[in-house]
Amino acid sequence: MNKQTVRDVNWKGQRALVRVDFNVPMKDGRITDDTRMRAALPTLLYLLDKGAAVILMSHLGRPKGQRTEKYSLEPVAGHLRSLLPGVQIRFASDCVGEEAEQAARNLGPGEVLVLENVRFHPEEEKNDPAFAQALARLGHVYVNDAFGAAHRAHASTEGVARYLPAVAGLLMEREIDVMGGALERPERPFVAIIGGAKVSDKIGVLENLLPKVDALVIGGGMANTFLAAQGHDMGRSLVETDALDIARGLLQKAAERGARLLLPVDLVVADRFEADASHRVCPATEVPADGMALDIGPETVGAYQAVIRDARTVIWNGPMGVFEMPAFARGTIAIAQAMAEVHGVTIVGGGDSVAAVEQAGLADRMTHVSTGGGASLEFLEGKTLPGVAALREKEES
Repeated sequence: MNKQTVRDVNWKGQRALVRVDFNVPMKDGRITDDTRMRAALPTLLYLLDKGAAVILMSHLGRPKGQRTEKYSLEPVAGHLRSLLPGVQIRFASDCVGEEAEQAARNLGPGEVLVLENVRFHPEEEKNDPAFAQALARLGHVYVNDAFGAAHRAHASTEGVARYLPAVAGLLMEREIDVMGGALERPERPFVAIIGGAKVSDKIGVLENLLPKVDALVIGGGMANTFLAAQGHDMGRSLVETDALDIARGLLQKAAERGARLLLPVDLVVADRFEADASHRVCPATEVPADGMALDIGPETVGAYQAVIRDARTVIWNGPMGVFEMPAFARGTIAIAQAMAEVHGVTIVGGGDSVAAVEQAGLADRMTHVSTGGGASLEFLEGKTLPGVAALREKEES
């Protein structure tokens, strides 16, 4: 990554204004998954060890510019205390204004201040310059460690970088380096596994990856659209009729380039979209008129696993079926198991894929599990992320 990082700053006596992604799932005021918080700890510990006072800003949920109690970051600050025992962690009931500024000025080296949800202010998502300046007054150096929000040009992700020296955190650095390295300098064979419900959500990803990969493995609801584009009747399965031409175009491009684009040869077909639905395996070309495909079948699993196990670089984005329902999770879990056996680089990006490897207990067997859903998707599309573009370039030595 050709951007300056926290390692390029002398932090003694400095206030680090750090954008983290603490948009964590909560239930009844309790955090149910602190993965994103734990992913930020290396950066926080580095800054604290170097003598910085650390000010954290994040969003939580979608409060739509209104102060909403259920989206308060105060419980997050409480949980952070359990992750950083012995560190003084304070909480400010707003992210801008006199209280926040006073709390920032009073913060000592090695201490942490968690600001209230930046999205309580409508100016955040509008990237309002005055709001960005108000945030910037809290720190001396801006650190963006929120890869999961880097695809948004908001005040706390892009605007602040116009008013403070801006560098990447260690998590941001790793996200960009690992995924960027896989896309630009993959060890081959290079396999991309793309799933999820809709082709239309992944057009950019598919078009960007097709010229780069040795094999493109397709699963999930989007596979139905590709099969329908080949002329197969998919019964009551999810098919994007307005994306059929796009699917045909991608199939043609794959054929012209000699790239392997793998589609399911069999499917798990149910009579209804329910966890306890009656289901059976049938050839992908013989889906009954009253059936809906909800997972890839065992023959497809075997073929996909063989391709994945032989790879040296694998990127996975999107489940193979409705993995939230145990009866239709086998395909997705099988992909996770195959990736765990790869002797090379394995990258999981996207919320559902991340949930799947964690559900399978295999997250620690992957080279990298991305913290960014939409951000990792846009990165795989080859798009420039505003939160990354705003950071300082490395100085040429």
